Amino acid sequence: MSAPEPAAELPVRHVLPALVETLAERGAAVLVAPPGAGKTTLVPLALADQVDGRIVVAQPRRVAARAAARRIAELRAERVGETVGYAVRGERRTSARTRIEVVTTGLLVQRLQHDPELPGVGAVLLDEAHERQLDADLALAFGIEVRAALRPELRLLAMSATAEEERLGVLLGSAGEPAPVLRAEGRAYPVDVVWAPPPRPVDPPHGLRVDPRLLDHVAATVRRALAEHDGDLLVFLPGAGEINGVAGRLTNLAGTDLVRLHGRQTSAEQDAALRPAAGRRRVVLATAVAETSLTVPGVRVVVDAGLSRVARTDLARGLGALVTVPVSRAAATQRAGRAGREAPGRVYRCWSAADQDRLPAQPEPEIAVADLTSFALQLACWGRPDGTGLALPDPPPVAAMQVARATLEALGAVGPDGRVTGRGRAMAAVGAHPRLARALLDGAAPVGPGRAAEVVAVLAESAPGDDLVAAWRRLRSGTDPASTRWRAEVNRLRAALDESPQTPAHDEQQSGRDGRRAGGPGHPALPDDLAAGLLVGLAYPERLARVRQAGAETYLMAGGTAADLAPGSPLAGAEWLAISVADRAPGRRGAAIRQAAVLDEATAREAGAALLRREQEIAWSGEDVLAREVERLGAIVLLDRPLARPDPARVAAALRDGLRQVGLDLLTWPPRARELRDRLAFCRQALGGEWPEVTDAALLDRADEWLGPELATARRRADLARIDVPAALRRLLPWREAARLDELAPERLAVPSGSRHRVDYADPAAPVLAVKLQETFGWQDVPRIADGRVPVLLHLLSPAGRPVAVTRDLASFWRTGYPQVRAELRGRYPRHPWPADPTEAAPTRGLRPRRS
Repeated sequence: MSAPEPAAELPVRHVLPALVETLAERGAAVLVAPPGAGKTTLVPLALADQVDGRIVVAQPRRVAARAAARRIAELRAERVGETVGYAVRGERRTSARTRIEVVTTGLLVQRLQHDPELPGVGAVLLDEAHERQLDADLALAFGIEVRAALRPELRLLAMSATAEEERLGVLLGSAGEPAPVLRAEGRAYPVDVVWAPPPRPVDPPHGLRVDPRLLDHVAATVRRALAEHDGDLLVFLPGAGEINGVAGRLTNLAGTDLVRLHGRQTSAEQDAALRPAAGRRRVVLATAVAETSLTVPGVRVVVDAGLSRVARTDLARGLGALVTVPVSRAAATQRAGRAGREAPGRVYRCWSAADQDRLPAQPEPEIAVADLTSFALQLACWGRPDGTGLALPDPPPVAAMQVARATLEALGAVGPDGRVTGRGRAMAAVGAHPRLARALLDGAAPVGPGRAAEVVAVLAESAPGDDLVAAWRRLRSGTDPASTRWRAEVNRLRAALDESPQTPAHDEQQSGRDGRRAGGPGHPALPDDLAAGLLVGLAYPERLARVRQAGAETYLMAGGTAADLAPGSPLAGAEWLAISVADRAPGRRGAAIRQAAVLDEATAREAGAALLRREQEIAWSGEDVLAREVERLGAIVLLDRPLARPDPARVAAALRDGLRQVGLDLLTWPPRARELRDRLAFCRQALGGEWPEVTDAALLDRADEWLGPELATARRRADLARIDVPAALRRLLPWREAARLDELAPERLAVPSGSRHRVDYADPAAPVLAVKLQETFGWQDVPRIADGRVPVLLHLLSPAGRPVAVTRDLASFWRTGYPQVRAELRGRYPRHPWPADPTEAAPTRGLRPRRS
């Protein structure tokens, strides 16, 4: 199968003999060649005559796969589908004669899973290895393991202009020796770089938002480039929205056609963008789909806005988001290379040379930031649930893999050990995200296989508009430009469903002419709106959502995250939504709803059955016990009613929680309760041993011991306030200590006057006896308590009850302190006795009689 002489002497031609020889000897290699060097087209042709079997070329994008197949076929002077063909999701053009087949990396991964030996394949070429998409990483790792374990004769080649070739060489190597790295120096044609930053600063991108002033500048740069250079222009922008924005600024270009190229277009629209227009210049406004592997005929100039749109995943909330980021230097090189594929070219970069140095060298690998659910399922199907032992360029992040594994286990795709189940293999065979595969397989019975395939195809194709059912109807009617591609995906999903062992076969008679279910036991036929809502809910049960307030635009999702509809959304007013697309709202804690379907509570219950929980909640809430029966769909409360007869044990536990949260002030503490607590604290301080600790913390820890009977019968906070706290506290005392409490810590002490005065135990280290001085005449020493271990602290009072002395040494006071007190007070209180020797005087509580 010799290739005819190509029109240009492409740089890669010079390394082809060495490459063929290296692959024959070593079996694996890395080829580094600049953009436009011819690696995508010439290498497969060179290997076709040297390798037994089919040459499979893997491309990261469908548009690139189709374009590469067409270009290789042109070099063979034949039509696609003869010796050169392609296969992408939902579309295949090959024949029995095909020797070179260009496929997407995702399709290659599916083929490896179906039959790892790849029968009939002699070589696998992984093009644009630098892009580091998840499927590309898997295809590389699986291919390396197949060569090592099953097919040592299989040739494996990684190709790129900007890859980290040394790392690839190590991964592809064997017996501890890296695979050879071959380089094709030079490029097809030179490309001049023009630095064209905006004349005034523009705001950096934020989420999906791009500063309109940058789009103004890109449009102005396009006009400048048209004036300064011949040929067609290829303009790189981050997304379809920016493409439309720049197109709107270029409406009056005379003699020039504006062409759009992005991933949401149909195959026919994409192919048309790659065909030159006779006699007219073209400005092709494209996303990153045109970044690699494509030759856009006639392009001599590239205008690069310098931005790229990438996916990010919020693991905590289970939400994804597209964000706009500065392009990497490697991607900028790839983009510039589009201008030099057919003739000398020029690239206008809408940033400065200084900014170029600050750009990241390589794009962030998808494995570092993406949802890894599909990736984890592929690993499980391969028999490597955590990827250990596979030659992955980067290990998957642990947290992201844990979330992915949990999702797959909830879907029934893997078991607790991470091993794939039969259901998981059926989901993987569908060729869609596991969530969508689950919706297809489980939704076929209740809604019919036709409608299940149609709605899942809408979800897979990311149809625009926030009303999913409206988008579905547009596609079904054929009025949407994407209808053709959508219908092809529907047919593919129907075929996968028919082949799946996980669902029973459905024929048209069973499902109805339009795919509606004819009805079944306990499940009547669903209208389109509810069918769509059910399928979305099966795919994303944590995104089932109910409006927070009637008429509002804010919803609570079952996963616990708030989500907002866009103002003016046709979905506003619906009580329930099944949200298919939601992303993190920049600058907000909640999410923005991008697409959803209306459903009712019954359908939400069916879709989210695994999230339904009905339980009795008995807990301290706020300031009292809350006892209620609650039914929840995840975080959404469906039912909330009081419990008439709550479990007493759980009520007691709630009251204990209340005591811990609020404190012992929930109890009523009359003076006698506080005094008893103080006496117990004194005994603990003075005697230790078996005496209970009565600090707040200790009492709360032992609440069951001293409050047990009351907690067993209490139902609410008010019942706590009625507890006899002194009686409860005495339960803490062992019987021997209880019998001696009044002896060791008496409430009152007798004084010489015959009175009994209360002892204040507020300070357990120094109990206080306050008594009028005249009542203590005759005392030689202060009384002692706690088996004589602790002297009380006497507060000696004046006749008016004011302290005049504080002492534990009464004898010393009588000698030194009393004479001074006597001198100061006898004139103020003449009717009270003030004897010179109080130790010999009679104590008194009253006054001396008046003289008549």
